[in-house]
Amino acid sequence: MIAHILATLLPVFLIAGSGALYGRFRTPNIKSLNTLNMELFVPLLVFAVLADRQAPLADYAWLAFGAAAVVLGSGLVLWPLVAWLKLDIKTFLPPMMFNNTGNMGVPLLVLAFGEAALPAAVVVFIVEMMLHFSVGLYMINPRTSMWHILRMPIVAASVAGLLVNMSGAALPGWLLEAMHMLGGVSIPLMLFALGVRLLEVDLSDWRTGLLGALLCPLSGLLIALPLMWLLPLEPLQLAVLLIFSALPPAVLNYLVAEQFKLAPQKVASLVLIGNLGSLIVMPLTLAATFAWVYAPL
Repeated sequence: MIAHILATLLPVFLIAGSGALYGRFRTPNIKSLNTLNMELFVPLLVFAVLADRQAPLADYAWLAFGAAAVVLGSGLVLWPLVAWLKLDIKTFLPPMMFNNTGNMGVPLLVLAFGEAALPAAVVVFIVEMMLHFSVGLYMINPRTSMWHILRMPIVAASVAGLLVNMSGAALPGWLLEAMHMLGGVSIPLMLFALGVRLLEVDLSDWRTGLLGALLCPLSGLLIALPLMWLLPLEPLQLAVLLIFSALPPAVLNYLVAEQFKLAPQKVASLVLIGNLGSLIVMPLTLAATFAWVYAPL
């Protein structure tokens, strides 16, 4: 089990570390890479997985519900505590709700459980992204336009993929293969970009960062654990939901805070320390998952 955990985590942190090392000595235009990834590679991956009839989406409905419950439930659970501690809700709460499913979650789930986990990983990623670009943006700015959300490539690709899957239409194998190949670029690129991005933040508000590093996985697991008994999920989907609930804050929280000028330094500390904390949280979560939910082959 220890060997499997190391085999799962080491590639994730080695690729992210490569990004950090490269970014330390060079100045890559990571914004352009992220734009390319989010506007082309990730949407192609999402569309290809959703449109592939070999992954019937009806089988993932309860997993999607569970992922949404984890995201929204984390916010509801922490809201009274954040108010009691007199923390800024717009600054602190979104990073606790919207986790690093893209940069860390999808690669981690595929490494841990193989290609069979890719559809489930994409489903939880889509749920998290949809909620982040709807509920999350509304929390920060209630004037966010729905038309702006629907125009985003990741949202358009999700809708198109869902329509193709539900219609029963069979896309040519060569087309799906090309999309899978291009979409496959997104996974290592996400990790590489994560490493570069983490160099841009500092630890000036480390106390808030430590609090977030504890509360983010704790609140997610608090919601996910009862759902594991309440929802009719197969072992692989249970494992995906458990790992998903313990992921650290998404780097996107920092970018959004920077865009809306919502104390980006504090959000940066939440993101950086939360992701560093995953060095402890994720091995423990993987060990529990392999021991009690999904035994590795």
